[in-house]
Amino acid sequence: MDHKPQVKFETWIKEGFNLYKDNFGLLALASLVTFVLGAVTAGVLAGPLLAGYLLITLALFDRAEPKPQLGDLFKGFRYFLHSLLFLVVWGVALFLGSLILGLIPVFGQLASLVLVYGVQALLMFGLFIIVERDIDFWAASMESINTVKTNFWPFLGLGLIAGILGSIGGVLCVVGAVLTAPIQACILTVAYREVFGEKPAAGIEAAIEEPPQTETRTDLDQPE
Repeated sequence: MDHKPQVKFETWIKEGFNLYKDNFGLLALASLVTFVLGAVTAGVLAGPLLAGYLLITLALFDRAEPKPQLGDLFKGFRYFLHSLLFLVVWGVALFLGSLILGLIPVFGQLASLVLVYGVQALLMFGLFIIVERDIDFWAASMESINTVKTNFWPFLGLGLIAGILGSIGGVLCVVGAVLTAPIQACILTVAYREVFGEKPAAGIEAAIEEPPQTETRTDLDQPE
């Protein structure tokens, strides 16, 4: 990006809460389905389901018509490969990095936490970019990183706040986590749309349409 995006903590958190509150039923149910199917498939479907979840939150924020339904969750399977790679590649990288740093005496655990939260902040928009622009996970990751690093510390703060709010329900039970996890997605949805703007004109649907046919003239079409 050619400018430094400003992080609007109060505005984005407030709008994220409103998005969550106004669509609680759909978001909670979609969160439950995502959690259950992701768990029973050992995480294999986690990527595409999260992609579908973000398609829903983006459509809700954009006030798209018709209003998204639970079934739209499975539209994330259009991005199966790259959404899965996004989670697996970065998940493994963070695991290995944390494992290595954890071996360092005294400061290893702290360094491990810094690594995890820092990388999560840098990648906070990656999956959004995958589903909106239908590009590969690496290009989407690099665009997210290049954007966040221009104003890293405020984005890190936003990511931490959104993560804490989204995980509040986890102190109660699994059901509680399912109910509050959408808060994080909603806050990041608002932030993504503010930073990256409206969906490209070519959009997801337009991208999968057949290209327009062009007329060609032949000798038979030439005037005599």
